[in-house]
Amino acid sequence: MELEKVTRQAKRRYDDACGAALGMEYVGERWALLLIRELLLGPRRFGEIRAGLPGISANVLTQRLAGLEAAGIVERRRLPSPVNAQVYALTPWGREAEPVVLALARWALRSPTHDPTLPFSAVSLMLSLKMLLRPERAGDWRARIAFRLGDDPYVADLAAGVLAVSRGVADDVDATLSGRPPAFLPVVFGGRPLPAAVNEGAIALVGNRAIAERFVTLFQLPPKVE
Repeated sequence: MELEKVTRQAKRRYDDACGAALGMEYVGERWALLLIRELLLGPRRFGEIRAGLPGISANVLTQRLAGLEAAGIVERRRLPSPVNAQVYALTPWGREAEPVVLALARWALRSPTHDPTLPFSAVSLMLSLKMLLRPERAGDWRARIAFRLGDDPYVADLAAGVLAVSRGVADDVDATLSGRPPAFLPVVFGGRPLPAAVNEGAIALVGNRAIAERFVTLFQLPPKVE
């Protein structure tokens, strides 16, 4: 297998047979895991990936994409006409990293050093909703909420206490929320009422206001370590 060939040829940094050590050889380079995060909700162009990671240079992004592609985690695709653009996507094996990324994020959020004022991408926001949903608050309630985060459209589908998120547009939604990703943090995780953010202009709301207001109360940050 090509993946086995890459593994044999790669420079060993740990000399450790544990799967965690091998995993770090694949994603331990700076930016690698965040690059995977940005692709978890679907293929993206080079510029879109870089926009979600404002601190990365074009050169480093190119290197990380090449390394993840060689490892069998990322693949290049060509969008059909009329777009006809190259995008990067996770392979089926690469997509299996999602629970790893979410578990690491949830674990790290318990640190008192977490700084919510740092840059926050649209993908990060949508994955945080999936990660930090409190199923007992949702119960059997169903809702479909569209998000417009800059130029990125997303849809969040809630059913049976499980939230599915996807990149794209949908017509049959209960409400649409628009704004910059950081504007949602105090509303979703800080207890700020959604109407206050709407009245201030930080978030725009179209559709069923009651459903949108209930939806943003279904999430909670994990407790900080003491």
